[in-house]
Amino acid sequence: MDKAREQQVLELVPTGAFVGGEWRAGASGATFEVEDPATQEPLISVADGTPADATAALDAACAVQEEWAATPPRERGEILRRAFALLNERADDLALLMTLEMGKPIAEAKAEVTYGAEFFRWFSEEAVRIDGRWSVNPAGAGRLLTMKQPVGPCLLITPWNFPIAMGTRKIGPAIAAGCTMVVKPAQQTPLSMLLLAELLSQAGLPDGVLNVVPTTKASDVTGPLFDDDRLRKVSFTGSTPVGRQLMELASKHVLRVSMELGGNAPYLVFGDADLDAAVDQAVIAKMRNIGESCVAANRFHVHESVADEFASRLAERLGRMKVGRGTEDGVEVGPLIDGKQRDKVAELVDDAVGKGAKVLTGGERVGDRGYFYAPTVLSGIADDADLLREEIFGPVAPVKSFSTDDEAVAAANDSEFGLVAYVFTNDLKRAIRVVEALDVGMVGLNRGLVSNPAAEFGGVKQSGFGREGGREGIEEYLATKYVAVDL
Repeated sequence: MDKAREQQVLELVPTGAFVGGEWRAGASGATFEVEDPATQEPLISVADGTPADATAALDAACAVQEEWAATPPRERGEILRRAFALLNERADDLALLMTLEMGKPIAEAKAEVTYGAEFFRWFSEEAVRIDGRWSVNPAGAGRLLTMKQPVGPCLLITPWNFPIAMGTRKIGPAIAAGCTMVVKPAQQTPLSMLLLAELLSQAGLPDGVLNVVPTTKASDVTGPLFDDDRLRKVSFTGSTPVGRQLMELASKHVLRVSMELGGNAPYLVFGDADLDAAVDQAVIAKMRNIGESCVAANRFHVHESVADEFASRLAERLGRMKVGRGTEDGVEVGPLIDGKQRDKVAELVDDAVGKGAKVLTGGERVGDRGYFYAPTVLSGIADDADLLREEIFGPVAPVKSFSTDDEAVAAANDSEFGLVAYVFTNDLKRAIRVVEALDVGMVGLNRGLVSNPAAEFGGVKQSGFGREGGREGIEEYLATKYVAVDL
């Protein structure tokens, strides 16, 4: 990739906090550097937001909440539709920017822009479908009216692994429902969100509806917002430990809460499965986004009759994937987000190997610069290996065999998390039994990719609650009001 082109894209990014429709340097004037995880070099510096900036952002959101809620749904939908078009027009810029700050290969980054834009299109259509109910009182003496109204000002906290899509998945329904918002993007990847805010402004979103505060001091900056009784909702995507802390803070004012937290996705391959399809889809389920995804396949439970062949074929596929900077031609695996994440992946692999696992491919850091880790397949996993319980968030596929269907389901459900599971079988009866028995919020049946803007996304157990996307997504931003009508 031409360095001049990279610099050109970086120069498009606003570097301040976006408050009330204005780009501000931030109350303290401090900035922080955003690092390229492939080179460990700084890309650009942006405003390091303070509690004062967050309060100003909430002030701006509250100032226009009533007016924004009264905006005709069609008008809100048209803004989202224009934003959808703008994202697609600027897909090359957004994709390159995302690759620079997050590391994923450029082709994947472009796919994320397309996916993220679809949330704007989907919720542009949902904006005009907010409805209620009108029914007869069962006693016949009156009528029951149920209406839906915007929740009010929201705090949206987005993660670093999908900087565009996790933003549009929250911002889209908030705009459609008539809510204003303050967005706190991840410290590692604020650039995509800042450019997204600029594009939404260009699409005609009124000043104050969307406010963005980048910061290195997340808890300090969001703390005053949780203490402010004007805030009505928080939506968070990130780790379960942080989610627990936010839920505790949200309890002070009993905020509406949506939590999309950690995962530990089991990938079940039964003896009758189409092995070609199971391996093909395993590459997608494991390696999408360098494995840094809450829905990434975390542990592969494969029937003993095909376990060795599955592991061997998966190792062959992952072993020939090209590792490198995401802007380079042919690269399929970029760097992990930072040194801490790479060290965690290495520790989980070392623990498994120390307990008897066999490395079929990978199992090592790559290069002298950047946070690269080789695509890895392990077999012979011990029951007490840490990577069976912890979310790997990296390009590592542990394969463990099972004997019976009951054993497979028990192994899949043996986790505090319950976000997604993948099931591969050609037996319809088995498929239905297993899908119904899995304690998760989503299932990929003979498919390694479940995410779709038209489908609800979310989990059970310690993977969180609430749903994003689909018909349910907008409900997270609507309050229900009942009116008893006397006739």
